[in-house]
Parts: sequence; structure tokens; C-alpha cells
Amino acid sequence: MKEIVVISGKGGTGKTSITASFAVLGGQDVVVADCDVDAADMHLLLQPEPIKTEDFYSGELAVINQDICTQCGKCFDVCRFDAITVTDSIHDVDELSCEGCGYCARVCPVEAITNIPLNVGKWHISKIKTGSTMVHAKLGIGADNSGKLVAKVKNEAKLIAEKEGKDYVIVDGSPGVGCPVVSSLTGASFVVLVTEPSISGLHDLKRVYELVAKFKLKAGCIINKADINTKVNLQIKEFLEEEGIVHIADLPYDENFTKAMTKGQTIVEYSDGYLKRTIIESWKIILQTI
Repeated sequence: MKEIVVISGKGGTGKTSITASFAVLGGQDVVVADCDVDAADMHLLLQPEPIKTEDFYSGELAVINQDICTQCGKCFDVCRFDAITVTDSIHDVDELSCEGCGYCARVCPVEAITNIPLNVGKWHISKIKTGSTMVHAKLGIGADNSGKLVAKVKNEAKLIAEKEGKDYVIVDGSPGVGCPVVSSLTGASFVVLVTEPSISGLHDLKRVYELVAKFKLKAGCIINKADINTKVNLQIKEFLEEEGIVHIADLPYDENFTKAMTKGQTIVEYSDGYLKRTIIESWKIILQTI
């Protein structure tokens, strides 16, 4: 079983649209993992029907029992995150600021503070329109620990793939270089970098590839909207050659991408033109490479 992770250094490059197209092309041979848990939107294209949903708990939250609290203020004094609020001498916890470190509970002389597990979101196992399975999640508003939720989504997808004898897990990773991306890359067989020919696109491509290189992972790159800036496009290709990154394809700017999304379809379902043929060829190159 091979794991294909699709990431981008920045948002808005078309990463999710391309990943969803690969999921459609892979059909029932793949399990899909939407690991962009901070802004999950692959469900808009793959139309999942949940068969299992569970809450995800990660970290802890301090809670003050007001019936016991003596308002001594020791919790306020030791909190480094300014999570203890005081209103009319009543001490309470700001849920968004609390890091769940437990220090306040340790110094409370009357044991009025306890730490409870924090519900940071939900994760789902769903059937998608290809007949295959997708594991996806959504992080709660203001919640942290998205890297752990990504790991949960990935691990569940891999377990399903192994159990069902699927050939591939396709992972839609988060943009950027933070903890969710690190979690997405762990265990990858091949990484697909999606970029665009803009100054920020090139800068963030270089930045995210530093992370990929640290993991010593084989990578390829798709340049989306490749014709909007020929100068930067050339600079990207020079970078790919210098780093030994497989240049998978150039995708031209095409408004059919947007038209397909408005109909809840991937481009390979919506159009029979050059863009579809190029994405099909890109999928073949990825499979041959791994």
C-alpha cells in the first residue's frame, strides 16, 4: 500500500481540486484522507455519506468549581497564558486562552480546579461517490492540536486501506509548513507539491520543500495556472531541476476548474478537454514514479 500526499506551500493553488481529481481517477483502488482539517472542503467535491462519526479529544481544559473556590487568586498569579479571568472577584477560565497545562490545578489550595479532556472536533468515515472510502475531519472553532487530528485521520485511512486491500491512500494535506503538514508527511511514499507561478508561490514552494527534504521523501511538482507568469514559471522549473524534483505537469489557467467546482464536480468529471487529459497523465506519472 502506497501513500500519496498532496501539499502546497500556500493556499489557493488548486491543491484540493487536484487531489479530488486523483481520488476520482483512482476510483475504488484508493482510500482518501482529507487532512486539511483546519479548512476541510474536499467533501464539496466527493460528496461523502458518513457511516461513522466520532468526537476527537486532545489536550485538556481547566475548570473551576465555584462552589469550592475561595477566590484566593493563586491560579491567576501562576497562569502564564492569561487564561484566568476575574470578574467581581470571581475567578474563571477563558477556554480559548487555556493551554491545559494543569499548573493552576496544582497550586489550588482547596483543589477547586480540575482538568477535563477537550473536544476539539469531529472525524468521520464516509463513502464517497466513487464507491470508495474517505476519512475526514473538521477542527472545532478556535481549537488547537490540529496535528494530532491529522494523525488520527491518516491512521484511520491507512487501517481501512490495509483491511480492504487497497493499493493507495491519497492524502490532501494542509497548506504551509506547520504541525498539520508535518503530520501529513509522516509515512508518505511520494509527495506531490502543487504550486503556482507567482512570487509567493515560488517562495512557499521552496519553503515547504525544505520540510519534504528533511523527511528524505521523493517528490514531484504540478505547476497550476502555469501560463499566468512565464518568468516565474521558468524559475520554478529551474528550482525543480536543481533539487531533483519530478516535474509532473504544467496545468494552464482554465475557468472550467471553477465551473466544475460550482457543480460539485472535479475537472476530470466535468470536462473532456486538455486539462482533463493532463491530469490523467499526471496521475499515471505519479503511479509510475512510486
